[in-house]
Amino acid sequence: MEDLIKQAAYLKGYAEGLDINPKSDEGKLIMKLIDVVGAMADRIGELEERVENVEDVTDELDDALFSIADDIYGDDYERDIYDDDDDFDDDEYDDLEDDGGDYFEIECPNCGEDVMIDFDMIDDDSAIVCPNCHEEIELEFNLNSDDGEDE
Repeated sequence: MEDLIKQAAYLKGYAEGLDINPKSDEGKLIMKLIDVVGAMADRIGELEERVENVEDVTDELDDALFSIADDIYGDDYERDIYDDDDDFDDDEYDDLEDDGGDYFEIECPNCGEDVMIDFDMIDDDSAIVCPNCHEEIELEFNLNSDDGEDE
């Protein structure tokens, strides 16, 4: 950024050194363009400073959020589920979900899409509805004993 400000100052000094007549139409135009370049350089510097401040605040909020998550979930919570340079890692997020054991995945018999079912949904008397095709899903359970006989 400092390069841009230095270059704008150089242009202004160079134009003044050329002895451009500021009263001619061309001189007015050149001087105005140099002023605009200088103002743009200053504004870009201000914006870069604001972006740095926003990044600092975001980092502080990120740290606070993960601290709260650590307090809530304890050692089971993984802080590094994403990398600053990469998109969110779905596989690592899925691993976190699997640790809870509250959900299981079934294939919708109507549309064939995978649907996550919460055990509480089974205990509840309300119907389970596929979020993809919006059709009701009926669950059938075949309970077998450990020795292979039907109960």
